[in-house]
Amino acid sequence: MDAIMLHAVTVFMGFFAIMNPIANTPIFLGLTIDDDQQTTRSVALRSVLLAFIIIAVFSVAGKIIFEMFGISLAAFRITGGLLVSIIGYNMLQGSRSSVHHLSEKDTAACREAALGVAITPLAMPLLAGPGTIATAMNFSTTGGSVNVAITIAMFALMCAITYLCFVFGKKFVAFIGTGALGVITRMMGLILAVIGVQMLIAGIQGAFKLAG
Repeated sequence: MDAIMLHAVTVFMGFFAIMNPIANTPIFLGLTIDDDQQTTRSVALRSVLLAFIIIAVFSVAGKIIFEMFGISLAAFRITGGLLVSIIGYNMLQGSRSSVHHLSEKDTAACREAALGVAITPLAMPLLAGPGTIATAMNFSTTGGSVNVAITIAMFALMCAITYLCFVFGKKFVAFIGTGALGVITRMMGLILAVIGVQMLIAGIQGAFKLAG
C-alpha cells in the first residue's frame, strides 16, 4: 500500500509540474477575457475534459502504440525525458517551452470563436501537450493495470484542480500576485527538470539492458 501511495504522489507531482495549472491560469484568463461567466466555465470544462480523454487514451493504449510503431520503452523514456527536461528548463528561465507556447496564429484563431479555445490551444497543446503525454505514457507503461489506473486517476484529479484554477483564476492571481506566480512557476520547472532527468536515466538503463 505504501508503494502504491508513493507512486500516486510521484505521478501527481509529475502532472502538476508539467501542467502547472497555476501558471496556465493567466493564459486562460487572457483567452477568455471578453467572455461572460457562463462561457468561461464552459470553456474551462471542455478543455479539461478533452485533455483527460487524450491522456486516458494514451495511458491505456500506450503499449499498443509502442508495438504498432516498433517503439521501445527505453527510446520513449529517453525522448520523453529530454522533452520534459527542456520544458522544465524553460520554466526555470521564466519562459515557456515552444510546445506549450501560444503562437500568434493560435491566438488569432481563438478570437474567432469563444468555445474554440477549449480544443486548441487549451486542451492541446497547453494541458495535454507532448510533455504531458510523454509523462503519462511513461508512468502507465512501467507497471500493470494498477499503474494505468493510478495515472488516469491522478490526471483526473489534476484536471479538477485545473478547472478550479481556471474558474476562480481572477481572484487567485489577484491574491498571490504576479511575483509569487513567477516563483511558483520556477519551482515547478525545477521539479519538472528533475523528473525529466529521472526518465532519461531510466531510459538509458533500459537501452543498455536491451543492448546487453
